[in-house]
Amino acid sequence: MYDTFTEFLKDKQRICVIQAENPDGDSLGSALALAYLLEDKTVSLYCPVDIPKYLHYMKDWSLVENEFDFDADGYIIVDTAADILLSKLLEDSAIRETLNTKPVFVLDHHETEDDLSFAHQGLIQTLPACCDLIYKIAAEQNMPINKTSASYLLYGILSDTLGFTSESTTSDTLRTAAELTEYDVSIAELEDARREFMKKSPKILDYKADLIKKVEYFYDGKLATVHIPWEEIREYSDEYNPNVLILEELRLVQGVEIAVAIKTYPDGKVTGKIRTTREAPFADKIAEYFGGGGHPYASGFRTYDLDYNETVRELITAYTKISEEYKHEAL
Repeated sequence: MYDTFTEFLKDKQRICVIQAENPDGDSLGSALALAYLLEDKTVSLYCPVDIPKYLHYMKDWSLVENEFDFDADGYIIVDTAADILLSKLLEDSAIRETLNTKPVFVLDHHETEDDLSFAHQGLIQTLPACCDLIYKIAAEQNMPINKTSASYLLYGILSDTLGFTSESTTSDTLRTAAELTEYDVSIAELEDARREFMKKSPKILDYKADLIKKVEYFYDGKLATVHIPWEEIREYSDEYNPNVLILEELRLVQGVEIAVAIKTYPDGKVTGKIRTTREAPFADKIAEYFGGGGHPYASGFRTYDLDYNETVRELITAYTKISEEYKHEAL
């Protein structure tokens, strides 16, 4: 199965690795790991948005560029197989034409359906992280794993499993992590680097308090939402992602099953980041209701058709419908 990827690489010397417009620890770890695993290629790393500062603990983050490499022989998309998460990129007609006419390979680990609107090959396997998939490919296909590539793969797995605490973590995940540490990688050192960049300034701590005060509860306290308007995105996001500040806090509130951070933008765009608990393992289904996707416990969506209040109403509708379906299936 994994040889389809190495076959894709065979006749290509210049590769561009693409992240979606919502880069996270797993997508960045995947891109950086590939940059080192494909040492015999010329590799460029592309993301349509700047890498957030909270991810700068990965020391090579600056290798990721905002300039698209139109001269690559092939393109690798990591950590998504959804058009909606590539919409900023696909709005550029020149980039879309390039992806329509040149070879594209997709590496993803999400359960949601592949709906990319251009021809591509792919390996999509339900796993805790895209970095997990890349490691399996590299190990089976005898790609040159070293300490640096192993570190970025482990970073990505740690990120998407919340430090091996998420429901997606399995014994296989832990075996993969153990194998990666054999490349002289220290989980403790990786975590120290991450924690250093996760430190908050007094300004951000004050903002976190403001976010907590804005939380709204619906459906007998099972659904918690918080609105992050453009003014706050513009003021705080460069220093710290508001979603990261608030979502885990919401999941720790007694009775809350679903936490959603909703961002609103001047162009009418609304995004939602969803986190759920064991009582409601269907974040992906709720995201799909809005045209998004992800994992059962962590997902996201984007829409241009709803404002914040309308989004909340639709969330309540989605939760009611999907939770009833889940309870029925569990019987």
